[in-house]
Amino acid sequence: MDIERARFNMVEQQIRPWDVLDPDVLELLYALKREDFVPPAYRAMAFTDMEIPLIVGDRPTGQTMFSPKMEARLLQELSLQRNESVLEVGAGSGYMAALMAHRAGQVVSLEINPAIAQFARDNLARAAITNVRIECADGAHIGTPGTVAGDVSTQQGWDAIVLSGSVPYMPENILARLRAGGRAIAIVGEAPVMTARLFTRIDSGGSAVARFETVDLFETMAIALQHFPQLASFHF
Repeated sequence: MDIERARFNMVEQQIRPWDVLDPDVLELLYALKREDFVPPAYRAMAFTDMEIPLIVGDRPTGQTMFSPKMEARLLQELSLQRNESVLEVGAGSGYMAALMAHRAGQVVSLEINPAIAQFARDNLARAAITNVRIECADGAHIGTPGTVAGDVSTQQGWDAIVLSGSVPYMPENILARLRAGGRAIAIVGEAPVMTARLFTRIDSGGSAVARFETVDLFETMAIALQHFPQLASFHF
């Protein structure tokens, strides 16, 4: 397998046609070795347009990596700056956190599955990425006192928050953790209709009621994050 040819084809045939045109993002996709974050059994498929199953210790976890074009598009839409802090829910292989770490100052990623959390830590260590911290925690508890996720999320306001999975709707307790001007991205909805959505906090941060600008980016599908509130069922 010609890895560099496969990487080139990934960028030029999958990612660039998906409106990822930021030259810094494209350069990073060439530089950061995606194949080093893929489970060994799927290394030959590291550059294919698919969600790769996360198999850790020869055991399926039921989770997947985002497709390459999804990772690239979300990274571009976040417009991260070097002094910014990022909170991620769902560490996966650590690759999305690694991409964001190259653009931001600090990344904290919450992962509910201990085996996946360790897999991500090992991948990041091999890649010599030191500004990412993986916490084994339930991201649904962001803002909840007395939980790991609550303690981590309340340490500071965040410049960006990424949900690396789907939720029926974006919880207010997550948006409340954003600084003024902060951005959050989530895949919102329920199968078969989900939308990648960007939230930007537009108030000064000092007002009693937070205000957000919301933009729908594209339609997609993703595995649901665990334990997040569900939409109420309708009964007639």
